[in-house]
Amino acid sequence: MKLLNRREKEREMRAAGRLPDGQSLTEKFPVLTYGPTPTFDPATWDLRVFGEVEEERRWTWEEFLRLPRDTITVDIHCVTRWSKFDTTWEGVMFRDFARELKLKPTARYVIAHCEFGYTTNLPLDVMLDDDVMLACKYEGHWLKAREWMDHGGPLRTVVPKRYFWKSAKFLRALEFSAEDKPGFWERGGYHNDGDFWKQQRFQRRGIF
Repeated sequence: MKLLNRREKEREMRAAGRLPDGQSLTEKFPVLTYGPTPTFDPATWDLRVFGEVEEERRWTWEEFLRLPRDTITVDIHCVTRWSKFDTTWEGVMFRDFARELKLKPTARYVIAHCEFGYTTNLPLDVMLDDDVMLACKYEGHWLKAREWMDHGGPLRTVVPKRYFWKSAKFLRALEFSAEDKPGFWERGGYHNDGDFWKQQRFQRRGIF
């Protein structure tokens, strides 16, 4: 019965135009991470901003939590072909966070730097979309909690209009760059843009 219900909901999502081609609905939240899950110490954690900014800045965990937070409910789609609908996140909207900064006119790309050297890249105009978030909670649960850290705690980006690998887990820094800098999976052959409506899963060889 549960399988039939899932398939029925999947058909509904596809008919509603919410399930991209090549994707399947999941009720679970698969954990896919390259490398280990870090530990979190609020006394030493910080978020750094650098690159094409007038002034580099850092936020401690306590300082970050003082920033105004919002809640969004969005669908997410993984390049491994699962889709999860109506997920709810709480955090700081990226466009609001960017207003805290003095970006140089040369800033055109955002490179997310994460624990263990992982990076991923997106154009600044994509990150400034009205549904992009620096998320610290999922479904009311703090991502910093041990049972939720696997999902990117204590802080991650959520970029709903791209495959979910573009939503960087274990975020530690944001680099604003004049040039594009393909990240870990992009250098490994994943598409540089990752638009799931266009099924941009893999990049043709010779692009980078």
